[in-house]
Amino acid sequence: MKMTTLKTLWRSLNGDAAYERYLQHWQSHHSDEPTAPLSRKAFFAAETQRKWNGIKRCC
Repeated sequence: MKMTTLKTLWRSLNGDAAYERYLQHWQSHHSDEPTAPLSRKAFFAAETQRKWNGIKRCC
């Protein structure tokens, strides 16, 4: 396996590529809005809040 493929796989598995996906989405859907995209730090803080707040159970 090539090193770039391994790096891409690792980044997708550990969530590091999520910020780049967010920026691509923001650029294509929200770039005409007056607000700027979240910083990397703010993005990961918001994602952590989204994942861990609220009820998290199956039943």
